[in-house]
Amino acid sequence: QVQLVESGGGSVQAGGSLTLSCVASGYTFSRSCMGWFRQPPGKEREGVAVIYTGGSSPRYADSVKGRFTISRDNAKNTLYLQMSSLKPEDTAMYYCAARQASYCYTYTSFFDSWGQGTQVIVSS
Repeated sequence: QVQLVESGGGSVQAGGSLTLSCVASGYTFSRSCMGWFRQPPGKEREGVAVIYTGGSSPRYADSVKGRFTISRDNAKNTLYLQMSSLKPEDTAMYYCAARQASYCYTYTSFFDSWGQGTQVIVSS
């Protein structure tokens, strides 16, 4: 059974940084496309970043390019999202997602496994 557990969320002032982690179990992490998504209050879930099985060619939403970095440690079955220069509009519930595939797409429906989410609040 696939399990994804996020951590690292919290409250931070604008301009600050946070690093989210997602520990995966129950499947072959190294052979999966992984992604981070977020859902702001009252809005739909949106893609933040995805990363291929080997960690190459990550893809980012335009709104986070240059500020967020997605990475993975296949030896630790862990996905990361380093967030810097945070803005109030980054406030959202952040979710880790997985799809056992050698290719990656950025849309929500591509992923078939989801974590419970970790809350990020950025105050101005």
